[in-house]
Amino acid sequence: MTAIIKRSFIACALTLLAACAVGPDYRRPEIAVPAAFKEMGNWKPAEPRDSAPRGPWWESYGDAELNALVAQVEISNQNIRAADARYRQALALLRETRAGYFPVVSGNFSASRGQGATGTSASTSSNAVVTGSAIRNTDRLSLGVDWEADVWGRISRSVESNAAAAQASDADLQSALLSAQATLVQTYMQLRVNDAQRRLLDETVVAYEESLQITRNRYAAGVAGRIDVAQAETQLKSTQAQAIDLGVQRAQLEHAIALLIGKAPSDFSLAVNNALPQLPQIPVGLPSVLLERRPDVAAAERRAAAANAQIGVAQAAFFPALTLSATGGYQNSALAGLLSLPNRFWSLGPALALTLFDGGARSARKDEAIAAYDESVATYRQAVLTAFADVEDNLVALRVLADEATVQSDATMSAEESLRLTQNQYKAGTVSYLNVVIVQAAALAAERSSLDITGRRLLASAGLLKAIGGDWNAAQMTDPLARK
Repeated sequence: MTAIIKRSFIACALTLLAACAVGPDYRRPEIAVPAAFKEMGNWKPAEPRDSAPRGPWWESYGDAELNALVAQVEISNQNIRAADARYRQALALLRETRAGYFPVVSGNFSASRGQGATGTSASTSSNAVVTGSAIRNTDRLSLGVDWEADVWGRISRSVESNAAAAQASDADLQSALLSAQATLVQTYMQLRVNDAQRRLLDETVVAYEESLQITRNRYAAGVAGRIDVAQAETQLKSTQAQAIDLGVQRAQLEHAIALLIGKAPSDFSLAVNNALPQLPQIPVGLPSVLLERRPDVAAAERRAAAANAQIGVAQAAFFPALTLSATGGYQNSALAGLLSLPNRFWSLGPALALTLFDGGARSARKDEAIAAYDESVATYRQAVLTAFADVEDNLVALRVLADEATVQSDATMSAEESLRLTQNQYKAGTVSYLNVVIVQAAALAAERSSLDITGRRLLASAGLLKAIGGDWNAAQMTDPLARK
């Protein structure tokens, strides 16, 4: 009874010690968060997971072809596949670390035949030789169990670190996916603006051809000079050259989209579509929402947690490691009757291992872990600042471009009116064709500027959706293994 009480006491003591993990417990680093964005303007603040864009955010552009392309990114993009593979590596490392909680059970069977000395000659000379020996067979079957008691929390801190690292890897995967999706959306917007620019130039070419024909007729009738014809031809050919030049940019944008969806450029093409995607009305989330939704911010914060746990791992090295071992089995000179009670052997006992002197190596590793944590905290805080800057940049771009679009629309209408009046004056013979050329160039430039501003607004809207985290939020960051 005394032995049972003693063993129970030891077990309880070990259990209490196992709860004493050394090292600092993790607390999320504090960050000075602004109350609101500087560029909020007339934007409506969004409530967390309420009004903010979520789910397939790209569908807010109302373009079915864009939706189909973005759907292929997660499936075929090679950078996403690489990030997914890194996440699976992190999960495997976490499972490997968690295995340290359990004992290691090993089995062994061996059979040997050998000769050993049974006696020596009576001579005391250094040249004495073995005079008797026997050849023996030995069969051995054994089972061993080794378990390291996590007294100081070395294993638990390692699990904590690798779990946070796996969550960071998951966030990296989501960040890579969000980045690829946003890049594809922006590239697609540029391609559609290119198509709209080409349509505008093609329509302008038709108008210039009509103007050239009118000028030639007037020249044939003797009411216009040859210089008017030359100016009309120059205007027409220059516009045709601009339209052709857009083909280079369009091909390169098409190639970029092909790479994003995991296809060779030669195997992918997009038909010309002159309709521009609609500009979505995007409510802007508060900074607290930003911290939850940005996967790169979440990844940086999880790496800070992983680095904090590594301090505990380094600190546990200063304490002795307790290992409990048990071995039992059977050994006999003949295989027959091996599993019999007289051939049984066993051993049981704890082992304490402690490094007494290492020249300061453990202290250096602890200092390294602390410095790594400080680095991760700084990286996390910088990621948050960068996230705020991304939102502010795109907010100011959308605000300024909206004002610019209004002014540019008025300028385009004025240019079209000026062109109509100047053409009438030319037909009436009150102005030269040079006046028409100048006004035509101004009208074309105004319309192209309007398209350019629309394209920049579309790019800024996609940039803002990416900056606030798209459809990803930190609530998904549960135990990585529990999600599998």
